[in-house]
Amino acid sequence: MSYPDPRYLRNQGEISARYRPAPQEPDTGFTGATNISYVASEKATGGEYGLYKVDMGPKTMGAEEHFHKTISESFYVLSGEVRFYNGDRWITGGEGDFLYVPAGGLHGFQNDSDEPLSMLMIFSPGAPREEYFEKAAEYVERSREELKAFQVRHDTYFTDMLDR
Repeated sequence: MSYPDPRYLRNQGEISARYRPAPQEPDTGFTGATNISYVASEKATGGEYGLYKVDMGPKTMGAEEHFHKTISESFYVLSGEVRFYNGDRWITGGEGDFLYVPAGGLHGFQNDSDEPLSMLMIFSPGAPREEYFEKAAEYVERSREELKAFQVRHDTYFTDMLDR
């Protein structure tokens, strides 16, 4: 394996790093049993990746079995335990564990434990996931057709919505 083709072609480096202090509160309206903080949105990284911190309360459903056609998704557990669906079976991940899901890979996650969970979630390449996080609960209350269109628009395909 080799490095990708250069995307920066100058012979001198430039001042382009961005620093963002830690927010005091989650960045989204997606709060309650699950809080999602936008560490680095696709907008902040120029579409290279999206990095989000997910804090889930005890006994909290995350995402049922699904897949993405255009993005990979990775999870890194900071604290607590998470139940991951790896496409074959549910497994328990704990602090320091990592799960990589390539595009097309079935996956899901939830917090079955009696303790809170904190993990990082990475999408690559970056995708505009913020609207999905902020409006998913709203669309669950709408018609099945509107919900499915919203999910497809956000490259999220739940196995129960597929025509088999």
